[in-house]
Amino acid sequence: MQVAQSHRASHTTFIPQQVAPPQPQEPTTPTDYGQYVVDILAKQSQLTGSIDQTVLSHCLSLSSSFLMTDVTMNSTTGLASWNAGFNRLVDVIVALHRKGELEVSTLNAASKACSECWSIAGSWRNMEEARQCIKVVAAKLQGLLDENGGTYGGKRVYTP
Repeated sequence: MQVAQSHRASHTTFIPQQVAPPQPQEPTTPTDYGQYVVDILAKQSQLTGSIDQTVLSHCLSLSSSFLMTDVTMNSTTGLASWNAGFNRLVDVIVALHRKGELEVSTLNAASKACSECWSIAGSWRNMEEARQCIKVVAAKLQGLLDENGGTYGGKRVYTP
């Protein structure tokens, strides 16, 4: 009997409170892969005087996410921003290759990034221009491979 009374006492009548209308949200700043890449590379250069290929690979792994966000959050310059960032990273890869410092894992990360970006560009409408950008990057990377087209320095390279 006491349990039933305490149970009833714990249920109070719901009295609606006046709720303030929702405040407008601040607009979200569009992403900018080009600027992100510049910032990361500049910070690396300042801290160590060289490029950490693990950081470079991480930047490459973000390329497909930035492709989606740059293009969808900024329809006028998003693709150009993304393309600038992706090309800067590949230019660094080419420079590392020329210096004889490019690691296969970094080239694999770039190849995987191309594959992921290609899939995204093929899955979303109005991304044909992105596919053209990816073709240019892929051609630069292919130019670094051994004559057989499937290895770099005799080691297999990621191919989709």
